[in-house]
Parts: sequence; C-alpha cells; structure tokens
Amino acid sequence: MHLRPLRRPARGARPPVQEVESVLVEQYGDLVRLAHLVLPAALGRHRRVVVAHSLVQRALTAARPGAGAPVPPPRRERPGGAPVAQALLVAVVRGALSYDRGPRRHLTPLLPRLPLVVGLRLFPGAGGADELALALRLSGVTAADRAAFLLRTMHGLADDTVREVLTAAGVRHPDAALHAADTLGESAGLSAAGLLASPEFNACALQASPTDLLRRRRRLRLGLAAAAICSVTGTVLATTLSAGPAPSDGTPTSAARAAYGPADLLRTGDTVWDNTSRVDFTAWPARGSRRHDEALLGRALSAWTRPAGAGIRPALAPGTRADAPNSAPRLLYAGDVGHTAVVVLYDGERLARYDESAPGRAELSVAGVDEADVTTAAAVTLTASQGSARYLLAPWVAEAQTRDLLRPDVLARPLGVAKDGVTAPVPAVPAGAGCASRPVLQLRSSERIAEHHAFLLAPLGGLSPVHLTYTPLPGHGNPPRQPREATGGAALVAWAHQACALTSLRGAAVRAVNAWDFAEQELPDGGGQAVWTCARADSWSGPGDVTVGLRTSRDAPAEPVRTVARARSTAACSRFGRHVVAATGWRSPRNHWFVLAAGSRAVTALLVTGDVSAAREGRTLARPAPGRPHVTVRARLATGENLDGLDQPR
Repeated sequence: MHLRPLRRPARGARPPVQEVESVLVEQYGDLVRLAHLVLPAALGRHRRVVVAHSLVQRALTAARPGAGAPVPPPRRERPGGAPVAQALLVAVVRGALSYDRGPRRHLTPLLPRLPLVVGLRLFPGAGGADELALALRLSGVTAADRAAFLLRTMHGLADDTVREVLTAAGVRHPDAALHAADTLGESAGLSAAGLLASPEFNACALQASPTDLLRRRRRLRLGLAAAAICSVTGTVLATTLSAGPAPSDGTPTSAARAAYGPADLLRTGDTVWDNTSRVDFTAWPARGSRRHDEALLGRALSAWTRPAGAGIRPALAPGTRADAPNSAPRLLYAGDVGHTAVVVLYDGERLARYDESAPGRAELSVAGVDEADVTTAAAVTLTASQGSARYLLAPWVAEAQTRDLLRPDVLARPLGVAKDGVTAPVPAVPAGAGCASRPVLQLRSSERIAEHHAFLLAPLGGLSPVHLTYTPLPGHGNPPRQPREATGGAALVAWAHQACALTSLRGAAVRAVNAWDFAEQELPDGGGQAVWTCARADSWSGPGDVTVGLRTSRDAPAEPVRTVARARSTAACSRFGRHVVAATGWRSPRNHWFVLAAGSRAVTALLVTGDVSAAREGRTLARPAPGRPHVTVRARLATGENLDGLDQPR
C-alpha cells in the first residue's frame, strides 16, 4: 500500500475527521486485508472476515480527533509516514492484536457492532498450493510477527515506521517482531508480496454460502415465541440492554449454546453400512461407552463450533478449513480410551477429534476427509503417544492385522479389536525417529460389501491413516495397469524400499500414496536389474507430489530407494498424467559412472543433454559418464508428442 503524503498537522493537533474518513475509504481494501491476516485463524473464515471489516470501520473512531493517545509524528517524510494513514494503521493493528490475547477481551462486546451478517457465511476465494503454504507460515507465528511482516511486505513500510506503528499499537517488543518478520520473509521467498495480493487473502472479494436453512426455520419459530415474551417484558429488557453487555467470562451464552447441542448430533443406525451404496464416514454408527454423555458431547461441540469461547485453539491439518460446521455434525465415537475421553465428529467434509485428558485440559484436531471411501474411511486415529497408537475401525472391517513394511517376508500379525471398534495398542514410530521399523495396518473388508478386499493403511500422524497402493510394471501388449492394493508379494517388496520415505509425509494431510513401478532395465558393469518407481502422494485437498526412485536387484531387501527426481503439485504419475520420464547418474559396482534414463510404457525414444549428450530409441538408456553427471532428459511418446523429464534433486 502506498500512503498518500498529507499535510502534517500542528504539534499535538488532530486531523479533521473528514480527512481521516477520506484516507480510510481510499485505503479500505488494504486495511481490511491487513486486519484479516493479522487476526488469528482460529476465529474461522467467516468471523475473521466480519471482524476485519469491523476493525477497519472502527478505526475511523479510533483515529478521529480526541480519540485515544496520539500517534508520534514521523521524524521525516517517507512512504508510510503520512500521519493520518499511520494513525489508521495503528488503530487497525491494535484492534487485531487484541484478538491474540485471549477470547475474554472481545467475544461479547463485538456482538452488537457492525457489520452484522445474518443467514450467510462469507469467506475469501481459495488459492493454490503456494497461497496455502504462506497461510500456514503466517498461522505459525504470533499476531505481532504477522503484523510486522505484513507492514513491511504488503505495505512497503521501512523498519523505523513499522517499529513506530507496532509500538503505538501496544507491541512490547517490536524489534523481536521485526526479527521474526525477517525469518518469515526468508521462508516465504520473493513471491510473498504477489501471493498476499491473491484472492485467498482478499477479505473484500468474498464468496457466500447459506447457514443451515432447516435449523433457521426452527429458530424463527423460537424467535416468534421470544418476541411475544419480549412484548410483555419490554420495559425490563430495555433497561437491561441500556446498561450495556456484561463482561464475558469465556462461557458461551444460552443462545450460543442452543446453536448445536448433543440432541442435534446426527447418529447413524448400526446396520446402515451394509445397506447403502455410500460406504464412507456417513455410514459409521455412533459407538463408544459415552455416546450418551451429554456433558462430554456438549464440551466437544463447543470446542469445534466455538473454540474461542471454549479456550481451545484447534490443530488444523494442512488445507483444512477452520470455520465451524454449517450444520449439526455426525457423532462417530465417544468413549474413554485409556485415561483420555475421546469424541470423534464428522460434518460431511471434516473429521474432528476432541481429546480430554483431565478437567480443563482438552485438545481439538480437525482434518479434511472429503470424498473418503471404503479404504480411506476405514480407520481413525483415536490416541497416539510416543510408542503406540489406537485406532477406531469402520464397521465394515472384518479382520485387522499389523505388519512391518520393512519386512515384506514376515507375515502380518492379528490385531485385537474391541466390540466398539477400538483396536489394541499398535506400535508407532515417533516423529524424528530412525527407520528401524514401519508398522502399518492391514485390514480386510467384510464380504457383505466387498469380496476379500484387503488393504494397507500407514499412520503418518494425521487423523486418517494413509492408504497405500501399488501399480506393477507394465506388461507386454496389455492395457496400462491400474493401481491395486499393496498386499501382494511384488507390492510388499516395492514398499519395503519406499517405507522410510514415508517419514517426509508426516503431518502433510496425505490421503493415499501409490508406488508405480513404471520401468525396468538391465544395468551395465554387472549392476543387475534396476526398477524405476514413481511414488505419488495425493493430499485430501487435491494436489499431489511425486518422487521418482531407483532400486536395483543388488540392494538389500529394505534398502531405501535412490531419489532421482521430484515434483510438487503435479499431475504426473496419476490418471491425469500417465506418462513419466526421468534420468540420473549411477555408479556401477566397478566404480564407473553412468547416465541412466527410463520412461513409462508410451515412451518410444529418449534424448539426454547436459554433462552427457545421448539419444536412443526405446524406453531405457545407459551411457558412460566422466563423473557424477547432471543431465536433463526428454522423451518422445507413441503419439509423437514430447515429454520433459522430472527435475533431478541437486
């Protein structure tokens, strides 16, 4: 934002309110964007938008003559040094920072303020993967750090001006915020300013969706009844309202509590799962010994629908919306798991797990699970400690086992499951641990919905374990092979080499990973056979990342693959990107360097350039190299099109 130079008022004087209003209107969009990004994500998308507009509109009052402490005048004229514009920045930042100091300061007093939106939920448009990554970085720092970063990056203010604005807004350590902004700027890269201008961060270009229309009818009837009562007690009520809102103690009001109560929770019957064509979380029955505990269910609902009032900051999986459910969620489980009370809810797109280990000690985790199916909706992580985890299995799981991906020749072991679907403790690999083992769940669906359908789920720190699949090497003259369950011998061997790489996906909200053996070739110098694998990790939000690896017949059974190429947010190695080609350097058992290249079944010729130049008809290539080479590869497809190779990691 470029601030228009204004005439400096006399020392101690205040600019006319008309001048303040003129500047506010001129810079309204930039100020709303600033407030929206400084506000904590825990408020939810709709409330952040409304509060951002409210803060900017109230800035007119905060910056008018005689309102609040004056902002120190700038020492010299510079961009961002206009007193009126700087006063507005201070007012907006001060208001947004108050939301980072706990819910009690602002929950009730803001209710009667404008703008007021009824019957609609407003939210900015969705951005891409880069915008999501930047949003996650912003949510991981304090509000003061965000304000310093935004004032510098988005508004182009000098550090001295940023320090003045932060100090006037009540930040005690502005230099620490500027230092954090430096770190944030380095991680965000040079494109941060462009990303901040995207629709995802624009709280003035909004989308709208209705609230629950059926519940609105019921509330209308209740409102009419309340209106009749108000007509009798109007005088008393008017007297009460004139006294102003009472200070909030953080407890939701009775009207807020009435939004969603335990009685509103949806509950599926026990036999629905084998009498429906939609086999996902909507078919789960409500289970657990405390599924009728209204006090526990009420606390879980409050934590999700009103986290600020419950004093809880939800832990959101990447790409997951933070707003409250649009309608009453479905109860999947409520019970005691060890010494922890656990409630699992589902709103049609997201899972929410409420953990209560002791009175006043609760956590909420929310993750998107849109379009889950018989495999990806087969298990939910209930508890996870440093050494073990317990899972809630779908009602259609007829058999549960565990196995170690690093030991493909060891049979799976039976896993005990209680009547309510909770498993016995399963060994878990803590974050940051080595790669001595990789335990996974091996489940089999009931024959009532599928014929001997066994599949693997890998726990990676999320609410839903990740579905592992496998696509075998292409056949000769047959149609392209499709992904299948990773329970066969060849699949287990391939995943034994890929298992350690799963660590990099921990906490990344991954839905499924497919290991596709797309090519094999004979290696020179007695190197044996090589198999090229493209491992594609698909996220719940849509984008997918791929890693191309190379393993040889001389490698140990569980030796990690050599990573030869990577790509992020790509369609490669999916049904929308059926062709792939990659190249790498390889040192033979005789200590000679070679360039290797390989492509999928539609590749007819390869061209390598860089440290080594070579061309060959066919799907594989091996050429001597003077040392560790760095090359690029291009392939020609059977259709006559050219295909660029995936980038080599440096």
